[in-house]
Amino acid sequence: MNYQFNRAHALGFADPLELVDAAARIRSMDDCVDVFEALSRRAAAEARPRYAAGYARIAEFFTPPRAAEKTDRYRGCLELFDATFAGAGLVRQEVPYAGAALPAYLLPATGTSAVGTVLLHGGFDSLIEEFLPLCQRVAAAGFDVIAFEGPGQGGARTLNGLTFDHDWEKPVGAVLDHFRLDRAALVGISMGGYWAMRAAGREPRIDRVVAWPPVYDWLHRVPPVLRGPARTMTQHRRFMRWSVRTRARWVPTLRMVADQVLYMLDSDDPADVAEWFMGMNAEHLDSARVHQDVLLMCGEHDAFQPPALARAQARALTAARSVTTRMFTRAEQADQHCQMGNLELACQVLTTWLQTPGTSTGASPQHSDLAP
Repeated sequence: MNYQFNRAHALGFADPLELVDAAARIRSMDDCVDVFEALSRRAAAEARPRYAAGYARIAEFFTPPRAAEKTDRYRGCLELFDATFAGAGLVRQEVPYAGAALPAYLLPATGTSAVGTVLLHGGFDSLIEEFLPLCQRVAAAGFDVIAFEGPGQGGARTLNGLTFDHDWEKPVGAVLDHFRLDRAALVGISMGGYWAMRAAGREPRIDRVVAWPPVYDWLHRVPPVLRGPARTMTQHRRFMRWSVRTRARWVPTLRMVADQVLYMLDSDDPADVAEWFMGMNAEHLDSARVHQDVLLMCGEHDAFQPPALARAQARALTAARSVTTRMFTRAEQADQHCQMGNLELACQVLTTWLQTPGTSTGASPQHSDLAP
């Protein structure tokens, strides 16, 4: 809950005093829905569409994926986001995909002509609309921005029924085809950092890629001696079914994560949750296929995707033109997941890197660490 509230504030969708007041009235995740729906209605009545959208999104986020109210709350969020960004130059698009469509937005570069195109997508349980403030910063740096949701995400799942696929080169390719692009940078946020790297290794039209932050392989969060047994354990589906059900019963956050994975997959089998996470691994990623310039962004105290994953990812990029790692610190108020404590700094690092000419091809990748 703490992270979700701070994320809304960092992205400009919540008033800090109202968040503090709301938090004082919340005792569980279930309380969030009623509290933030009420806040959203009040903000809308007071002609504050940006905050109305942010509070509606928090209420929607804490609504279980398969709840009857989920779709209506999602549609309500979209209406409020539309009101928030009316006149901002956004063009909503539908990208044909697997007999349905992926939601996308085109935001032209600020100024007379673009210096390039940036594709941007989120991660596990975000909506692409939440990141439109980031898109505006990238557009202000001179890039046309295409923000999209892949299968299993946001409206692609809720409205169009598209279930998840770790092979992210498929939706990226569809977006590139739809917008007739032969060159673009790709930015993946949160778990999207993994999928962006996977796509870059298989889609030559991507010329630069950003993992904000990397995943590389979830098992690199644990000591090497435990990785083999952990992977073997996931193959025992009956045991994993019992394990996920038992732990989800006692840990509300795990219950939300499990419910979201099953919704993304359209599955009722808890064993699929472990299998889904283990599907994000070094072999599937195959980092040696990434030949682009790469930026890895990470917080030194990121609780979700810790620095160990970024370091492992950097080492594995043996064929990249260049690898730049930026570790954000507590002193910068940017040490947490996706730098939600200091997005201005993170966006400055991102756009400066995007504007920097690519590194010439050499015999081995050039590795560099950007200093805080």
